[in-house]
Amino acid sequence: FQFNCKPLVLCFIININYCSSHKKPRINMETTSKITQKWMLCAFGSFISCFIFMLYLKHNNEAVNFRALRHAMFNMASSLDDSFSPHGNLEISKPARRREEEGDIIQKNSRNKCNIFEGRWIYQSTESPYYEASQCPFLSEQVSCQKNGRPDFDYENWSWEAHDCVIPRFNGRDMLRRLRGKRVIIVGDSLNRNQWESLACLLYSTIPPSRTHLDLSSGYYKVFKAKDYNVTVEFYWNPFLVQFDSINAPKILRLEKLDLSSQHWQGADIMVFNTGHWWVHRGKFKAWDLFEYKGRLVDELKLESAFEVAMRTWANWIDQNVNLTKTTVYFRSISPEHKGQNGCYNKTQPITDMSYVTHFSESLTKIVDRTLSKMRVPVRYLNITKLSQHRVDAHPSVYAKKKGQELIKRKLKPPQSISDCSHWCLPGMPDTWNRLLYASLLLDHPIDSPSLSHLVSGKSEIYHQ
Repeated sequence: FQFNCKPLVLCFIININYCSSHKKPRINMETTSKITQKWMLCAFGSFISCFIFMLYLKHNNEAVNFRALRHAMFNMASSLDDSFSPHGNLEISKPARRREEEGDIIQKNSRNKCNIFEGRWIYQSTESPYYEASQCPFLSEQVSCQKNGRPDFDYENWSWEAHDCVIPRFNGRDMLRRLRGKRVIIVGDSLNRNQWESLACLLYSTIPPSRTHLDLSSGYYKVFKAKDYNVTVEFYWNPFLVQFDSINAPKILRLEKLDLSSQHWQGADIMVFNTGHWWVHRGKFKAWDLFEYKGRLVDELKLESAFEVAMRTWANWIDQNVNLTKTTVYFRSISPEHKGQNGCYNKTQPITDMSYVTHFSESLTKIVDRTLSKMRVPVRYLNITKLSQHRVDAHPSVYAKKKGQELIKRKLKPPQSISDCSHWCLPGMPDTWNRLLYASLLLDHPIDSPSLSHLVSGKSEIYHQ
């Protein structure tokens, strides 16, 4: 018979660590041999007990989640030292329970403002992801990488660390308490749906499923509700933010009319928007046939000009409809793709070259910056592009489904050409985006955390690079 030997090795390591963790007597010639004999006996006994345990698990494998066992073992082994010297901006580190895990942001350097988007990735082998994908049955097939056969797990163990402050781990119950009685909306393309699924799962996995409500019946609107907290997290699919008539030909992008779903946005307490990817699609992937601009249908309009008009339409709606005393608005920057040179196929480690940059239209990024800077309503910029661009390992690649079929099983095309290098596995990268959203809420409300007051001097300094 066969079974995965990794849990056996992990079980043995945990027991050996336990054997060696007891306080030892002062070593002399008389005690050395006795200690050696006891240690070897303990090690042998640990191996035999783990082996028997694994045989039992193999016999009952239908009821056992080996991956959950692995994470539980790693959490028990937090005393193991897994550190080694940093390599560029990537580092292997030993986690520790500190103040940041209690919802506190700690300033490292009093001379610098806290920029949670500037930092490095560290690998934490003993730290579990925030949830197991199996805990959230509503995760789409597009991002359920383990369910679709992905064999590795390391991409789940990289943690973002800011240079000048310590960011707290995401705390679902604390976030629910902060959001009690409030409404969160996430509006944008499938990458914002990726973020919605992450946030919904982060919250869903912290409370009993019976105390939640989910509506997933539409591809254009999804909602998660935590009943006991009266918190709703909604997703509205609109990749352009402005109105897109795609049912009949010609397909028209109406640059000066906001999407019809905007009538439901008003009154939300937290709004998270994004757009960008669908604007740069070319050839057969281009979504629209014509623009509607100044009451006329046109096809000869520079992309940057069209995008700026659309962003101005969105910004005008925010300025006219958002209550500054009630609502906080976020705009998430572009989520980087990894295409070309095999893309993300077979990539299991982050990019370590710190000079690496993904290529997206700088002109569109500048338009976003310019638009936000002119708005009456202050918009927090979730600048996740730079920190995400090194995570080539975290995409679904061929471990996704399209039209119900796993990409990895499509043999007619080379896997490099069909890999999904745009979206992100869950658990995975969007959990970090939501961790930074959570951290920004802490920064926005220093009264909840007195130690934060010295970090907050101006929103633009905190949230912009």
